Amino acid sequence: MESFVTIAGTGLRYAGYALLPLLILPILLLILPKPLAGPARLLRSVIDRISGAAMGIAVTAAFLIILIQLAAVLLRYVFGLSFSWLNDSVIFSFAMIFMLGAAATLRDDGHVRVDILRPRFSPKTNAGIEMFGSLAFIVPIGILILYSASGLIARTWTDLEPFNESDGLPIQYLFKTLVPVFAVLMISQALSQALKSAMIIRGLETDSEDEPTTGGAV
Repeated sequence: MESFVTIAGTGLRYAGYALLPLLILPILLLILPKPLAGPARLLRSVIDRISGAAMGIAVTAAFLIILIQLAAVLLRYVFGLSFSWLNDSVIFSFAMIFMLGAAATLRDDGHVRVDILRPRFSPKTNAGIEMFGSLAFIVPIGILILYSASGLIARTWTDLEPFNESDGLPIQYLFKTLVPVFAVLMISQALSQALKSAMIIRGLETDSEDEPTTGGAV
């Protein structure tokens, strides 16, 4: 098992290095908008669909929390039974909501903003700020998370680490794997947001927030 984890980790590392040039695609799109517009739209569509699928899992986890917690309460106060794996399931599902839903929330501009200047700027200025923020902040933080979590994930997969209690879920290694999955989803969605911003700057796309709500041609 240890050799498999080592080989898999090395393969993923080199795959990550191979994908790093994609992060300069938004910059190249500003320079060569017409030939790169088609591939950029395709890549954005794929990333957004992946984020949407992850959000679907997160929504499912939200419903699971309700069902599991209801079952735990009934078992404890009606039948006098308590199981650690039920509590572990709630924790796991709660983590899935945030870790898997963050990228789609970024896609839909659902994160909290404290920005009094944004409404005063033009769509292209806002797009430039979004592009800079995505590439200069989200991507480096995601890479830092991947780098710092690599050793932890390797150890937990090598040991197939369970939760702490004897009757807990035997899948704490999957729980901890949510951390790098979160980082990959956020890096990918940051790339998608940067591509969208680059296309707005070059006039290849309009910001839906600034489109008129009434019908008719302009």
